[in-house]
Amino acid sequence: MEKKSTTSEKSTASRRDFVKAAGVTAAGFMIVPRHVLGGKGFTAPSDKLTVAGVGVGGKGTSDLANFAKSGKADIAYLCDVDDRRAATSIANYPKAKYYKDFREMFEKESKNFDAVSVSTPDHTHAVVAMAAMQLGKHVYVQKPMTHDIYEARKLTEAAAKYKVVTQMGNQGSSGDGVRTLHEWYDAGIIGDVDTVYIWTNRPIWPQGIPWPSEKPPVPKELDWDLWLGTAPKKDYVENLIPGSWRGWWDYGTGALGDLGCHLMEAPFRVLGLKYATDMQASVGSVFTAFGKRGVFPDSCPPSSHATLTFPKTAKTKGPVTMHWMDGGIKPERPEELGPNELFGDGNSGILFVGSKGKMMASEYAANPRLLPLSKMQEVKVKQKFARVPGSAEGHYAQWVEGCIAGYGKMELSSPFELAGPLTEAILGANLAIRGADMPKAREDGKGFTYPGSNMKMLWDAQNMKVTNFDEVNQFVRRNYREGWSLGV
Repeated sequence: MEKKSTTSEKSTASRRDFVKAAGVTAAGFMIVPRHVLGGKGFTAPSDKLTVAGVGVGGKGTSDLANFAKSGKADIAYLCDVDDRRAATSIANYPKAKYYKDFREMFEKESKNFDAVSVSTPDHTHAVVAMAAMQLGKHVYVQKPMTHDIYEARKLTEAAAKYKVVTQMGNQGSSGDGVRTLHEWYDAGIIGDVDTVYIWTNRPIWPQGIPWPSEKPPVPKELDWDLWLGTAPKKDYVENLIPGSWRGWWDYGTGALGDLGCHLMEAPFRVLGLKYATDMQASVGSVFTAFGKRGVFPDSCPPSSHATLTFPKTAKTKGPVTMHWMDGGIKPERPEELGPNELFGDGNSGILFVGSKGKMMASEYAANPRLLPLSKMQEVKVKQKFARVPGSAEGHYAQWVEGCIAGYGKMELSSPFELAGPLTEAILGANLAIRGADMPKAREDGKGFTYPGSNMKMLWDAQNMKVTNFDEVNQFVRRNYREGWSLGV
């Protein structure tokens, strides 16, 4: 295993300086295609994609396995800040070189790989993906594409600027289900949709809690400073890894970030949605004693209901209202659904309300159904959209094939041009949730008020700004910790 540089040496290097330095190393590759360089034992990119994985434990393990399963991807480099989490991938790819710091891997190896898979916690998606794209690498980024709206906008622009093949990890966008819903809608089966309901039982990790007070020692296998990355410096605490970081705003994006990209993608595609005009939210409260509401601004709330308004599109006759509900909250069951018939998939669901009928689907837009269910026997619509081989599981191979084909040569299900606005909408709903849960001390010093819980936040999409509640604009673009930069 390669000897690593110390965390302090790496974390103090600016992102911009790193990209400039690594760019010199990669210049030959960026100008001369690798298949021209050739060499003994070399497999041309036209035949196989050489992949570097950043964040190779947990979801990263399955991401890499699915790329490899395509038969056209060579998993050649691995990077993870936690040796424990990386162990399975290290065992799966014994020939792959392993690093702890992606910046070191990019600097030393960028001429040797074609593409990067990013499966880190949300707060480091953008810095890894941007660095890769600036080196001319194709990128696959787990959902949500980014932690902040500003990051999503910049990554979307960068994908076009650097002409790289991109895909967000919302596999349902490659599924048959969303294409069936799209065909039903385009055929006019349910008429014009003006309202969509989306719900989930997530979070399945603790939220609405205080930050732990214990300060245990950092496990020897974990580089805690690298794990923190762009986030503020804090002492190590247990139970963030592997997945409970999702419930803390410094690192995760709550239930919306976890499942929003899987559930909102279908209405975005079917209805042609892009940027919201306003959002509002209500959140669940935690009371620590009788009449005493807990104030935990660092933690996502235990449940929420966010409402987004989208302007008229080419696919709708007017604005569309989208409801997001998490923490087990569900919309009212549609009257067309029988009393014992399953609503969504039991835990999650999508409901389109049209002027002539309704249609429903499960997580990933799987199992699409017309309501009442009896209509499923009556309606036959001709297939209009080509299916992705392998359906949702084919999402990975589709990206591999797209990278091999080259930028602009093949249609992908969730390129950044589509995934970016979808991510912005999800993070915009989070602005409303954070605003609704934002305490303001009373003038008499006796408790707090929550002014953001009683307003509709007006969104200026062009300038990425809430125009009537400035307190939440600090979350549109975080201030990264010193030593970290998006490089733009």
